This record gives sequence, structure tokens and C-alpha cells, in this order.
Amino acid sequence: MSVVSNTSLEYTLREGANALGLDLSEAQITQLLDFLALLQKWNKVYNLTAVRDPQEMLTHHLLDSLAAVPPLRRHVAQTGQGSAARPGARLLDVGSGGGLPGVVFAICCPEVDVSCVDTVAKKAAFIQQAAGTLGLSNLHGIHARVETLAGPFDVVSCRAFAALADFTAWSRQALAPHGVWLAMKGKHPHDEIAALPADVGVFHVEQLTVPGLQAERCILWLRPVA
Repeated sequence: MSVVSNTSLEYTLREGANALGLDLSEAQITQLLDFLALLQKWNKVYNLTAVRDPQEMLTHHLLDSLAAVPPLRRHVAQTGQGSAARPGARLLDVGSGGGLPGVVFAICCPEVDVSCVDTVAKKAAFIQQAAGTLGLSNLHGIHARVETLAGPFDVVSCRAFAALADFTAWSRQALAPHGVWLAMKGKHPHDEIAALPADVGVFHVEQLTVPGLQAERCILWLRPVA
């Protein structure tokens, strides 16, 4: 990649982070750019994402994932996780693929312990490589089916992974008693919400604006209900 491209990517990332109200350290900016470079490198061999153009990858993947960081930070702060009484929240990112949003969460929320699970071994291996290369001790790649994981995880997340009913059913045993699901979606999934079982409830729908991306995005927050 040329120096001009690197400068352009860094500028777009900084502008996007500012637009999202994200106060990122220089180290975090560097880690995000290094993660993008790593994703490009591995993508040539392992086909981690269909998006190939670096600038498009930055907007469609990195900034798209970054848009969910403020809501996640707010949730962790509100629940008191990461405090002395309740050290570090544990997050499970399901069907993480190339680590989106899991790796981005691990970079931007060092107080959160992030495990990325995928049924494809090479994708889990990529997460482990990213953890080592980026120096993220709070990031782990797991090669498994989510149904086999016991948890407990305080937050179980996904990004365009599966229908809400399937996502919550497959990951339910991994959810802590007080835990919540964080599902990143495009348009408001009315049909998927209607198809949820009676013991799963949506308690908040949060609209997201992704810098540079002209597309609808939202987060659905769900929890088990009695």
C-alpha cells in the first residue's frame, strides 16, 4: 500500500471516529490501522471478507463496527462491569469471521474480554494471529460451534450473522444470567422481532449512523424474559 493510501485511510478513520464521538488514543488508532492491514493481507489467502478495496473495507467494516463501540461502552459503564466489584465484562462475538466487530471491540474497549467464535478454523486462527500481532491480551479466537460454548458471557454480540431467533437460541447457554444480546443489523428487522420466542425480549433498538456509509444500521438489545 502506498504512503498516500495510508495517509488517506488514517484521515478517514480519524474523521469517522470523531463523527462517532469516539475518543481513541494514538495507540488505538494505530491498532485499528494495523488490523486493517492484517485483514487485507490474510484476505488474499483466506477470503475473510468479500470486500477487497482498502477504503471500502475501512468504511463498510471498520467504521461500521466502530459505530457500535459507544453503545457497548455505555452498557458496560451502566452495568458497573469493569469496576473493582465486577472486574471486566466478558463478550462473545458470534460468527465473527474476520473479527468484525470483535477485534474492534477488543481494541476500543480494553476493559472487555472478547472471545470471537467461528465454525471456520482459518477465521478463528486469524483472530489469534490478530491478538498476537496487535498485542491484545483481551482477545481470543475460538474454533467451535456457538452451541457448544458454556460461558458465562455478559454480552453476546453478532453482526449480520443470522435471524434473531436463531442467534439467541444457539447462544443462549453461553449467556450469563444477567447477560444481554447485542445484534447489529441493517434495516429495522420487524419480521425477525415478530418471530422471537416469548421468552426473549427486545428492550432497546438503537439507530446507528456510520460515517461515509449511506445505509440503514441499528443495534438490537435483547435479554431473556420470564
